Amino acid sequence: MTGSSTESNTGKRVVLAMSGGVDSSVAAWILKEQGYDVVGLFMRTGSHSEDYERRTKTCCSITDSVDAQRVADRLGIPFYALDFESDFGRIVDYFVDEYFQGRTPNPCVMCNIWLKFGKLWAYGQKIGADHVATGHYARILRDSQGRPRIARGLDATKDQSYVLSGLKKAVLDKILFPVGGFPKLEIREMAKRLDLPVHSKPDSQEICFIPDNDYVRFVREQLPDRETAGNFVSKSGRKIGTHDGFEGFTIGQRRGIGIAATKPLFVLDILPETNSVVIGDHADLFKPGLVAERFGWHVEPPTGVFKCHAQIRARHQAVAAIAKCDPNTPGHVMVTFNEPQTAVTPGQVLTLYEGDMVLGGGWIESAMDHKIDHPDFTLNS
Repeated sequence: MTGSSTESNTGKRVVLAMSGGVDSSVAAWILKEQGYDVVGLFMRTGSHSEDYERRTKTCCSITDSVDAQRVADRLGIPFYALDFESDFGRIVDYFVDEYFQGRTPNPCVMCNIWLKFGKLWAYGQKIGADHVATGHYARILRDSQGRPRIARGLDATKDQSYVLSGLKKAVLDKILFPVGGFPKLEIREMAKRLDLPVHSKPDSQEICFIPDNDYVRFVREQLPDRETAGNFVSKSGRKIGTHDGFEGFTIGQRRGIGIAATKPLFVLDILPETNSVVIGDHADLFKPGLVAERFGWHVEPPTGVFKCHAQIRARHQAVAAIAKCDPNTPGHVMVTFNEPQTAVTPGQVLTLYEGDMVLGGGWIESAMDHKIDHPDFTLNS
């Protein structure tokens, strides 16, 4: 049922990030069934809410810690809550700073890089762990060269490989994703059958340190003295109206602009150097490509131009594309989409795929207004 040899795993220790949710709870049971010596770890970040409805939408509250402890007790595995509050402050600072730079951050990606597969795995190594595991819907597969690769989860509607593309190549061989080979519905059914106390707990939906999802309020409270009010402008630079802070907008946004017009207006760009927010038609959101920086590869960096699929945000379906690395600028990647894509947003993650396997990931720096011109390689070749 769990697809792994119990005998071959005997004696191998796994540190499992337990959030108090159904996925990591069932992951704990699967790992134990597979013969691993499982140690449950909860990341205490200092972010919590006293409101019950909000607590059910996050993954780091005091209640979540209690839920994780109850599951660990039920399964008979050791459990520890680690104090990551000071480290978590780094993620909050990143989040706020990105908005004030006119970018749209993804704190869950940074949590995976810095904490779950960074600090938490470092702790695991100190206690002799062989692996680190989470409840992500993703898989670790071997490619044709035997290299470990992150791959899409079996349940396409829950796949989380996109937010894992920033992980370091060196840690891939140490990762386990126990629930990635199951549909979400089956995981729920397992939790109920096992009588785990979280079997009916809702999935976390919001950013854990902003349980009411009002990120604009949160960002402004962190740096209340920043002067970010300015003008709405057209693509040509003509003033159309005023706004009370560019950090309240993201590319592709329609609601909340507050300008009367005969047709819908959308945010096209954010220019923090002048406190300007560029707005225009929906058609202006479509871009043929993008430039990404700080790209980390899970394979040897390809040379020249190559085919792939590109995903540019969590709810975006990866599309056919070609990409080009700059050998003189490590981490710099240019991507051209088969068909223009809407709302290419600086600060969001670019994940490139080869089939279901992740090639790597980086951060969108800017949209491109032209396609890659390469005489020996076309999308239809």
